[in-house]
Amino acid sequence: MVLESYAVIDVDTHITEPPDVWTARMPSKYGDQIPHIERIDGWDMWVINGEPFARPGNTAMAGYDGTLPDGPATYADMHPAAWDPTARVAFMDEQNIRAHVLYPNLGGFGAAAWLERGDPEFALDCVKAFNDFQTDFASVAPDRLLPIVSVPFWDIDASVAEVERALNNGHRGVNFCNDPRVHGQPALWDRHWDPVWSIARDAEVPVNFHIGGGRIAEQILNGVEMGFRANFSRMSSLLWADNMRCISDLIHGGVCHRFPDVKFVSVESGVGMIPAALEAFDWQWRNGGVIDEHPEYDLLPSEYFRRQIFGCFWYEQAVLIPALLAYPENMLFETDFPHPTCQHPGPKTPATGPAQYVTESMASLPDHILRKVLSDNAAKLYKIAL
Repeated sequence: MVLESYAVIDVDTHITEPPDVWTARMPSKYGDQIPHIERIDGWDMWVINGEPFARPGNTAMAGYDGTLPDGPATYADMHPAAWDPTARVAFMDEQNIRAHVLYPNLGGFGAAAWLERGDPEFALDCVKAFNDFQTDFASVAPDRLLPIVSVPFWDIDASVAEVERALNNGHRGVNFCNDPRVHGQPALWDRHWDPVWSIARDAEVPVNFHIGGGRIAEQILNGVEMGFRANFSRMSSLLWADNMRCISDLIHGGVCHRFPDVKFVSVESGVGMIPAALEAFDWQWRNGGVIDEHPEYDLLPSEYFRRQIFGCFWYEQAVLIPALLAYPENMLFETDFPHPTCQHPGPKTPATGPAQYVTESMASLPDHILRKVLSDNAAKLYKIAL
């Protein structure tokens, strides 16, 4: 198996948050508003203020014999590595994976769900509790479990303080909302966010934009009348394009120009469309006279991308090799464990495990490229000692 030859780094995995994440870490003044687990109709359910909010089992689909909206009913039915750090490390050993970069679930992939569930103070405390939980989770194997700080982006001062606090606690990067405009905040290219980019620059950590980091609940519900499964397929596919929009915002809006030393990662958005998108960006950039308007921009979009932006892949086949060959320094491997689209399949999915996927899809690549995309690029980005 090709996978066994490298110190493989999986740059996109999620923690199915265990029941005490918030009850053990939030001020008691919030009472029943604190997210907690109740058993409802046989399901373990997250509840806030007496209202069911989400099923943790729907975020832990690895190995499950079925598809959403079905899923493991209780924590006992989930793959234990979804929520237990010791089991996670043992699972990584089984899979020949050196390290996991960790992302959230309940608060949304960009922390926006907390703002929608209560006042900004409550939302901030939810974010801080989750970041503290990640620190605790990673402490089991701090060189292998790599937390990424969630950001209370609705408050720039709180964002700066929380990013600094979490980075001091060992977090390896920043997990930022990919479309703050949908929450009434300035666009990504606005200088309002420069303090966050400045922290990332000074700390030499990447800023990560996970798909669905804007308002994913709305994206899931918009179109559900076509049927849950059809709409989930449609929405999951189109989230790729949403992160291409995010990349375009960073480049065309001048963020990459102003912060040439900051690395940005488009997480779980695939890489096959990246060469096509960059070719379009370059052509329209020249065709539309961007340099006449912004003579300070000294690179083409594809050159900004090559210098400081990364994409992640996990199941693509036909479009994978051309993308990796075009941008071998900018590609990162992921599995999305333990999500519905992860590389740890249940019987009803077409997925293959990571070892089989890498062997079947990438064995034709030369060793130096395999080493970059499976290991070295991520090790440098997230400061992982190999």
